[in-house]
Amino acid sequence: MTITLNHTVVFAKDNDKAAHEFAENMGLKLEGYEGIDNKFATVRINAELSVFFMTIESDTPQQHLAFSVDEHTFDQILDRLRERNVTFGNSPHESNNQRTDHPFASRGLFWTNLDGCLVEVMTDES
Repeated sequence: MTITLNHTVVFAKDNDKAAHEFAENMGLKLEGYEGIDNKFATVRINAELSVFFMTIESDTPQQHLAFSVDEHTFDQILDRLRERNVTFGNSPHESNNQRTDHPFASRGLFWTNLDGCLVEVMTDES
């Protein structure tokens, strides 16, 4: 049996704002809205995976998304983060040191979005 992750939900204070921020940093687009009452702002990662951003009224819990990418995509994301003055780092404990030497990959980085979701991008290509 093959199991494929279809989507994950990220809780946000403002799903539209969070989806746009994530899409811009990753070089993706907000695809639209899904679910009952269109409550999910959807960013498609690839043919098999989407990230749904959902507005919640209470404090947003700490969440973590991790992506493996090729070297070219990593460089593009890094450039966008720098252009947008988004603080990043090489560890979840030091997500603001502007380094990309990742403990488990050739290069990697972490940044925290506006709602506290820790996003990780890593590449094993060098």
